[in-house]
Amino acid sequence: MSRDEASGRLDRIRDLNDRLRVDLLDGEWVLTAGIAGLDNALALKVIHAVRTFDAFPSDDGSRDEHDFGAMQVDGVRVCWKIDCYDLDKRQASSDPADETRTLRVLTVMLAEEFGGPAGRN
Repeated sequence: MSRDEASGRLDRIRDLNDRLRVDLLDGEWVLTAGIAGLDNALALKVIHAVRTFDAFPSDDGSRDEHDFGAMQVDGVRVCWKIDCYDLDKRQASSDPADETRTLRVLTVMLAEEFGGPAGRN
């Protein structure tokens, strides 16, 4: 794959991820028990924060697919991630750039529900 093809593929993945996150289209949103347990006003603020999140790495050549974010909303640490599955949700998508073969799932969670660096104190 040429550099231009790889760049175009990354742009396509990023666009599809943003389409789900910002426009709530072409995928599924999942709210964890921690988010569902927040009062409604705070949960709505969290959803708004995810949809408007823009703290992605600058264009420094990194492979940023806009598939993860972490932030604080009214003092609550939250994060979100997008996973790309095959259409049956049995395994990872073989081609996340192809929306006809990929189901995107965006999960919003409290930071402590996430096992990665965002959840560590």
